[in-house]
Amino acid sequence: MPIDASLVGRKSEPLTRSWTSADALLYAIAVGAGQEDPLTELEFTTENTEGKPQRVLPTFCNVAMGGGMALPDDLDLTRMLHAEQAFELLGTVPATGEVEATGEIVGVYDKGSGAIVTSETLARDSAGQPLARIRTSLFFRGYGGFGGERGPGTSWELPTGAPDHVVTYATRPDQALLYRLTGDRNPLHTDPSFSGRGGFPRPILHGMCTYGFTGRALLHAAAGSDPGRFHAMSGRFTKPILPGQTITVSIWADGADVRFRTTDETGAVVIDHGTAVIR
Repeated sequence: MPIDASLVGRKSEPLTRSWTSADALLYAIAVGAGQEDPLTELEFTTENTEGKPQRVLPTFCNVAMGGGMALPDDLDLTRMLHAEQAFELLGTVPATGEVEATGEIVGVYDKGSGAIVTSETLARDSAGQPLARIRTSLFFRGYGGFGGERGPGTSWELPTGAPDHVVTYATRPDQALLYRLTGDRNPLHTDPSFSGRGGFPRPILHGMCTYGFTGRALLHAAAGSDPGRFHAMSGRFTKPILPGQTITVSIWADGADVRFRTTDETGAVVIDHGTAVIR
Protein backbone atom coordinates (compact mmCIF):
# COMPACT_ATOMS: atom_id res chain seq x y z
CA MET A 1 0.00 0.00 0.00
CA PRO A 2 1.49 3.38 -0.95
CA ILE A 3 1.72 6.35 1.40
CA ASP A 4 -0.80 9.08 0.63
CA ALA A 5 -3.40 11.27 2.32
CA SER A 6 -5.86 8.37 2.55
CA LEU A 7 -3.94 7.18 5.63
CA VAL A 8 -5.08 10.19 7.68
CA GLY A 9 -7.57 9.12 10.32
CA ARG A 10 -6.37 5.52 10.57
CA LYS A 11 -6.31 4.48 14.23
CA SER A 12 -4.47 1.73 16.00
CA GLU A 13 -6.26 -0.64 18.30
CA PRO A 14 -6.08 0.54 21.93
CA LEU A 15 -2.96 -0.88 23.55
CA THR A 16 -2.49 -1.54 27.23
CA ARG A 17 1.02 -0.44 28.09
CA SER A 18 2.55 -1.11 31.50
CA TRP A 19 5.97 -0.58 33.00
CA THR A 20 7.81 -1.37 36.19
CA SER A 21 10.33 0.44 38.33
CA ALA A 22 13.06 -1.59 36.63
CA ASP A 23 11.90 -0.41 33.18
CA ALA A 24 12.21 3.23 34.23
CA LEU A 25 15.65 2.59 35.75
CA LEU A 26 16.89 0.82 32.62
CA TYR A 27 15.66 3.68 30.43
CA ALA A 28 17.50 6.24 32.56
CA ILE A 29 20.77 4.32 32.23
CA ALA A 30 20.17 3.79 28.50
CA VAL A 31 20.06 7.57 27.96
CA GLY A 32 23.21 8.17 29.98
CA ALA A 33 22.01 8.83 33.52
CA GLY A 34 24.87 8.20 35.95
CA GLN A 35 27.26 7.48 33.09
CA GLU A 36 29.81 10.14 33.98
CA ASP A 37 29.40 9.72 37.75
CA PRO A 38 27.33 6.82 39.14
CA LEU A 39 26.68 8.80 42.33
CA THR A 40 24.72 11.48 40.49
CA GLU A 41 21.13 11.13 39.25
CA LEU A 42 20.50 8.38 41.79
CA GLU A 43 16.82 9.32 42.00
CA PHE A 44 16.55 8.18 38.37
CA THR A 45 18.94 5.19 38.43
CA THR A 46 18.08 3.55 41.78
CA GLU A 47 14.95 2.80 43.79
CA ASN A 48 16.44 2.36 47.27
CA THR A 49 18.82 5.28 47.89
CA GLU A 50 18.24 6.92 51.26
CA GLY A 51 16.54 10.27 50.91
CA LYS A 52 16.11 9.91 47.14
CA PRO A 53 12.83 8.22 46.20
CA GLN A 54 12.75 7.02 42.62
CA ARG A 55 11.72 9.55 39.98
CA VAL A 56 11.18 9.11 36.23
CA LEU A 57 12.84 10.97 33.37
CA PRO A 58 10.11 12.87 31.46
CA THR A 59 11.22 11.48 28.07
CA PHE A 60 10.47 7.95 29.33
CA CYS A 61 6.83 8.58 28.42
CA ASN A 62 7.73 8.12 24.74
CA VAL A 63 8.86 4.56 25.47
CA ALA A 64 6.33 3.61 28.13
CA MET A 65 3.17 5.09 26.66
CA GLY A 66 3.54 5.11 22.87
CA GLY A 67 0.73 3.58 20.84
CA GLY A 68 0.73 1.96 17.42
CA MET A 69 1.00 4.07 14.26
CA ALA A 70 -1.51 2.12 12.12
CA LEU A 71 0.97 2.04 9.24
CA PRO A 72 0.56 -0.26 6.22
CA ASP A 73 2.31 -3.59 6.74
CA ASP A 74 4.21 -3.54 3.43
CA LEU A 75 6.34 -0.40 3.96
CA ASP A 76 10.11 -0.79 3.48
CA LEU A 77 11.43 0.03 6.93
CA THR A 78 15.01 0.43 5.65
CA ARG A 79 13.72 3.67 4.10
CA MET A 80 12.31 5.00 7.36
CA LEU A 81 13.91 7.78 9.41
CA HIS A 82 12.63 9.47 12.54
CA ALA A 83 11.71 13.05 11.58
CA GLU A 84 10.19 14.69 14.65
CA GLN A 85 9.16 13.80 18.18
CA ALA A 86 7.06 15.70 20.71
CA PHE A 87 5.27 15.00 23.95
CA GLU A 88 3.10 16.80 26.45
CA LEU A 89 2.78 15.49 29.99
CA LEU A 90 -0.69 15.91 31.48
CA GLY A 91 0.26 14.31 34.80
CA THR A 92 3.23 12.91 36.69
CA VAL A 93 4.79 9.74 35.27
CA PRO A 94 4.92 7.19 38.10
CA ALA A 95 7.79 4.72 38.54
CA THR A 96 5.32 1.87 37.99
CA GLY A 97 2.18 2.28 35.95
CA GLU A 98 -0.26 1.23 33.26
CA VAL A 99 -2.00 3.18 30.51
CA GLU A 100 -4.26 2.59 27.55
CA ALA A 101 -2.72 4.17 24.46
CA THR A 102 -4.43 4.79 21.12
CA GLY A 103 -2.57 6.13 18.10
CA GLU A 104 -4.05 7.97 15.12
CA ILE A 105 -2.41 9.14 11.89
CA VAL A 106 -3.07 12.89 11.85
CA GLY A 107 -0.97 13.99 8.88
CA VAL A 108 0.65 12.71 5.67
CA TYR A 109 2.90 15.15 3.82
CA ASP A 110 4.57 14.98 0.42
CA LYS A 111 8.20 16.14 0.58
CA GLY A 112 9.05 15.13 -2.97
CA SER A 113 11.94 12.82 -2.15
CA GLY A 114 9.86 11.13 0.50
CA ALA A 115 6.76 11.26 2.66
CA ILE A 116 6.23 12.23 6.29
CA VAL A 117 3.62 10.38 8.33
CA THR A 118 2.61 11.99 11.62
CA SER A 119 0.83 10.09 14.37
CA GLU A 120 -0.56 11.26 17.70
CA THR A 121 -1.07 9.00 20.70
CA LEU A 122 -3.16 9.76 23.76
CA ALA A 123 -2.32 7.73 26.85
CA ARG A 124 -4.85 7.43 29.69
CA ASP A 125 -4.23 6.00 33.13
CA SER A 126 -6.31 3.28 34.81
CA ALA A 127 -8.83 5.91 35.96
CA GLY A 128 -9.28 7.12 32.37
CA GLN A 129 -7.44 10.37 32.95
CA PRO A 130 -5.11 11.62 30.18
CA LEU A 131 -1.50 11.26 31.25
CA ALA A 132 0.46 12.07 28.08
CA ARG A 133 0.02 13.14 24.48
CA ILE A 134 2.80 11.91 22.18
CA ARG A 135 3.38 13.01 18.59
CA THR A 136 5.70 11.16 16.21
CA SER A 137 6.65 11.98 12.62
CA LEU A 138 8.43 9.45 10.41
CA PHE A 139 10.10 10.19 7.06
CA PHE A 140 9.94 7.46 4.41
CA ARG A 141 12.50 7.98 1.66
CA GLY A 142 11.26 7.30 -1.87
CA TYR A 143 7.56 7.44 -0.96
CA GLY A 144 6.95 11.06 -2.01
CA GLY A 145 5.64 12.52 -5.24
CA PHE A 146 1.99 11.60 -4.70
CA GLY A 147 0.80 15.19 -5.00
CA GLY A 148 -0.05 15.77 -1.37
CA GLU A 149 0.41 18.83 0.85
CA ARG A 150 3.98 19.64 1.91
CA GLY A 151 2.94 20.20 5.50
CA PRO A 152 2.76 23.12 7.93
CA GLY A 153 5.62 25.57 8.30
CA THR A 154 7.31 26.53 11.54
CA SER A 155 7.96 29.83 13.27
CA TRP A 156 10.96 28.53 15.23
CA GLU A 157 14.00 30.79 15.11
CA LEU A 158 17.42 30.27 16.62
CA PRO A 159 17.93 32.85 19.39
CA THR A 160 20.54 35.48 18.57
CA GLY A 161 22.15 35.67 22.01
CA ALA A 162 24.47 33.23 23.73
CA PRO A 163 22.71 30.20 25.21
CA ASP A 164 21.83 30.26 28.89
CA HIS A 165 23.13 26.72 29.32
CA VAL A 166 25.44 24.46 27.32
CA VAL A 167 25.56 20.77 28.25
CA THR A 168 27.87 18.22 26.62
CA TYR A 169 27.45 14.47 26.96
CA ALA A 170 29.51 11.63 25.53
CA THR A 171 27.64 8.55 24.31
CA ARG A 172 29.11 5.08 24.73
CA PRO A 173 30.35 2.95 21.82
CA ASP A 174 27.78 0.34 22.90
CA GLN A 175 25.00 2.88 23.52
CA ALA A 176 22.72 1.41 20.84
CA LEU A 177 23.07 -2.09 22.31
CA LEU A 178 21.99 -0.70 25.66
CA TYR A 179 19.18 1.51 24.39
CA ARG A 180 17.59 -1.29 22.31
CA LEU A 181 16.78 -3.06 25.61
CA THR A 182 14.16 -0.37 26.24
CA GLY A 183 12.12 -1.84 23.39
CA ASP A 184 13.36 -0.45 20.05
CA ARG A 185 14.93 -3.48 18.34
CA ASN A 186 15.17 -1.88 14.88
CA PRO A 187 18.27 -3.53 13.30
CA LEU A 188 19.18 -0.19 11.71
CA HIS A 189 20.96 0.50 14.99
CA THR A 190 22.83 -2.78 15.39
CA ASP A 191 23.01 -4.79 12.14
CA PRO A 192 25.65 -3.53 9.65
CA SER A 193 23.98 -5.31 6.71
CA PHE A 194 20.60 -3.70 7.50
CA SER A 195 22.04 -0.21 8.04
CA GLY A 196 24.03 -0.63 4.81
CA ARG A 197 20.82 -1.24 2.85
CA GLY A 198 19.52 1.97 4.40
CA GLY A 199 22.53 3.91 3.10
CA PHE A 200 24.53 4.11 6.33
CA PRO A 201 28.10 2.76 6.49
CA ARG A 202 27.61 1.74 10.14
CA PRO A 203 24.63 1.28 12.47
CA ILE A 204 23.47 4.64 13.78
CA LEU A 205 22.32 5.55 17.28
CA HIS A 206 18.58 5.59 17.89
CA GLY A 207 17.24 9.09 17.39
CA MET A 208 15.17 8.61 20.52
CA CYS A 209 18.33 7.83 22.48
CA THR A 210 19.79 11.18 21.41
CA TYR A 211 16.40 12.70 22.28
CA GLY A 212 16.64 11.15 25.76
CA PHE A 213 20.16 12.54 26.31
CA THR A 214 18.83 15.95 25.22
CA GLY A 215 15.87 15.68 27.57
CA ARG A 216 18.24 14.95 30.48
CA ALA A 217 20.22 18.08 29.64
CA LEU A 218 17.03 20.16 29.64
CA LEU A 219 15.83 18.59 32.89
CA HIS A 220 19.00 19.30 34.83
CA ALA A 221 19.95 22.66 33.31
CA ALA A 222 16.55 24.32 32.91
CA ALA A 223 14.22 22.48 35.31
CA GLY A 224 16.48 22.13 38.34
CA SER A 225 16.39 18.32 37.94
CA ASP A 226 12.68 18.33 38.89
CA PRO A 227 10.50 16.23 36.51
CA GLY A 228 7.42 17.91 37.96
CA ARG A 229 8.42 21.15 36.21
CA PHE A 230 8.93 19.49 32.81
CA HIS A 231 5.68 19.68 30.82
CA ALA A 232 6.51 19.37 27.12
CA MET A 233 9.30 18.89 24.60
CA SER A 234 9.54 18.73 20.82
CA GLY A 235 12.36 18.53 18.31
CA ARG A 236 13.14 17.79 14.68
CA PHE A 237 15.82 15.22 13.86
CA THR A 238 18.22 16.48 11.20
CA LYS A 239 21.20 14.10 11.34
CA PRO A 240 21.98 10.78 13.03
CA ILE A 241 25.05 10.22 15.16
CA LEU A 242 27.13 7.11 15.68
CA PRO A 243 27.38 5.43 19.07
CA GLY A 244 30.41 6.79 20.91
CA GLN A 245 30.12 10.31 19.56
CA THR A 246 29.64 13.41 21.74
CA ILE A 247 26.60 15.69 21.65
CA THR A 248 26.15 19.24 22.93
CA VAL A 249 22.80 20.75 23.90
CA SER A 250 22.54 24.55 23.74
CA ILE A 251 19.60 25.90 25.75
CA TRP A 252 17.90 29.31 25.71
CA ALA A 253 15.38 29.84 28.51
CA ASP A 254 12.74 32.59 28.48
CA GLY A 255 10.55 31.91 31.47
CA ALA A 256 8.59 28.73 30.89
CA ASP A 257 9.44 28.74 27.19
CA VAL A 258 12.70 27.04 26.32
CA ARG A 259 14.39 26.61 22.97
CA PHE A 260 17.27 24.24 22.32
CA ARG A 261 19.49 22.81 19.61
CA THR A 262 21.58 19.64 19.81
CA THR A 263 24.80 19.32 17.80
CA ASP A 264 27.39 16.58 17.33
CA GLU A 265 31.11 16.82 18.03
CA THR A 266 31.71 18.44 14.63
CA GLY A 267 29.11 21.14 15.27
CA ALA A 268 26.58 19.64 12.84
CA VAL A 269 22.96 19.96 13.99
CA VAL A 270 21.42 16.70 15.24
CA ILE A 271 18.13 17.98 16.71
CA ASP A 272 16.77 21.31 15.51
CA HIS A 273 13.62 23.38 16.12
CA GLY A 274 13.77 22.29 19.76
CA THR A 275 11.22 23.64 22.21
CA ALA A 276 10.26 22.75 25.77
CA VAL A 277 7.82 24.00 28.38
CA ILE A 278 9.31 24.08 31.88
CA ARG A 279 7.47 25.74 34.74
